[in-house]
Formats: sequence, C-alpha cells, structure tokens
Amino acid sequence: MDTPSEIQKSQQSKQNTKVAFIGLGVMGYPMAGHLSTAGYPTTVFNRTTDKACQWVNDYDGAFESTPALASKNANIIFMCVGNDDDVRSVVYGENGILAGAKPGSVLVDHTTTSASLSRELSERCKEKGVHFLDAPYPGGKPVRKMVSSP
Repeated sequence: MDTPSEIQKSQQSKQNTKVAFIGLGVMGYPMAGHLSTAGYPTTVFNRTTDKACQWVNDYDGAFESTPALASKNANIIFMCVGNDDDVRSVVYGENGILAGAKPGSVLVDHTTTSASLSRELSERCKEKGVHFLDAPYPGGKPVRKMVSSP
C-alpha cells in the first residue's frame, strides 16, 4: 500500500509531466482523455478544431492551433493520426511537432506507419535532440466491431 508521501510524490510527478496529444480520432480522443483523467496536464491538437473543442469540453486540458504550439511545453508528445502522409503533415514544417518540441522530450507515434517512415522519424528526432518511440496501435475500430459473427 502506498504511503501518503508516495502518493503525493506520484501526483507531483504527473503534474510536472506535461503531455501533448496530436490526433483526436477514434483512438486518439479516448487515449488523450485517459492521460488527462490520470492527472497529466494535457494539450491537444486536431486538424478539425471542433473535435479539439469537444475534447476540451469532455476533459481537463487545453488545445492549440498547431502541432508545434501543442508540443512546445510537453515532456511527452503522443501522435495518433491516419497514415504516413498524415504523420509527415503534423511532424514537419514550421508548424509541425519538431518545430515546437524541446530537446529531451519524447515523441511517441501510435500511428501504424511504414518501417521506412519510422526510421526517418527516428533520425529527424535525433537531429533535434528529441527521443522517438514507434508504438503503433493497429486498427482504428474496436475489435468487437470488426469481427463478424458466424
């Protein structure tokens, strides 16, 4: 059983670990919500602003107008978008994640992408002093909806 001191340290650690979540689709929306509910200060970006506004209404957190702005203060940046082209559109450029990510932060890619893109992202992140973790989450719908009954 955790002591009150251990619980307090855990809560402080969560409050000091700022996260960003890029992509609020079928999977990203609840994943970002779980981070917020667990006590992590969460900032989101979604290409559809209405979806980001809805997320802020449902959870405790903030949204920004670009991936760079959402990422600028984050220790950990989670990304869950559609495909290789979508990843590139939110990672690169003056408004992309890497433009805002600080050295020492971690970019976690939950998108199911090609192996070549994962290697590319790893190299680009390394150049910026950002750690990269490829952590794909296969499929976009709950399994029970994808499996048909005999």
